[in-house]
This record gives sequence, C-alpha cells and structure tokens, in this order.
Amino acid sequence: MTLKIHIDDSAPPYEQVRAQISEQARSGVLPVGYRLPTVRGLAQTLGLAANTVAKAYRALEADGVIETRGRNGTFVAAAGSAAEREAAAAAQVYAERARRLGLDEDAALAAARDALRAAYEA
Repeated sequence: MTLKIHIDDSAPPYEQVRAQISEQARSGVLPVGYRLPTVRGLAQTLGLAANTVAKAYRALEADGVIETRGRNGTFVAAAGSAAEREAAAAAQVYAERARRLGLDEDAALAAARDALRAAYEA
C-alpha cells in the first residue's frame, strides 16, 4: 500500500488518506481481505497524528470499504457488493418517493440525473 500526503493540498490529510485507500480498494490494488496497517503504524509512516488516521479509518468503515475485526486488525472489505446493495436500497426509496410525489418516470429520472451530475462534478 502506497499513500502520499500533500501538505499543500486543499484536502485535509484524513481525507487524502480516506480517498487513497478507498480508490486502491475499489481498483483492486488493495485486494479484499488485505490487512491494513494499525492506526498508529500508518500515522507514524505518514508523519500524521494517530487521530487523523483513525478519522480516515472510521470514514472508510462507515463507507463499507474496510472492516475492523477487533484485535485481529483492519481489513479491506468486499465494498463493491455492499456499496451496490446500499445504492440499490437508496434508489428504491427514491423511486417510491418520486411516485408518491406524482412525478412521472421521465421527471424522476431527470431529477436523479441532475443530482448525480452535481455530486460527481463537485
């Protein structure tokens, strides 16, 4: 696992750690089941505070990218399937809400496309 923190970057260090681990897990550079360094170990390697790395790990765990197995360590989770299930559930809730609001399918799709464009262009 290779991470680089850029102090002059506008993104805070914890976000850089989170984004890089997330990308490496999704791309397969970090395979499912890969054991991540301890919070303290990674913090020392990167020259960051342990709380910074812990914050990144908490965010990654909330996103389903990693999982902590108690004293056994922190591992890359099967994020793709969990993320897809969560996205499908959110899409179902949206579809039901759009229908209750009286939107036709085209209007509901247009609203979803606009929201996706806004989220991915940010």
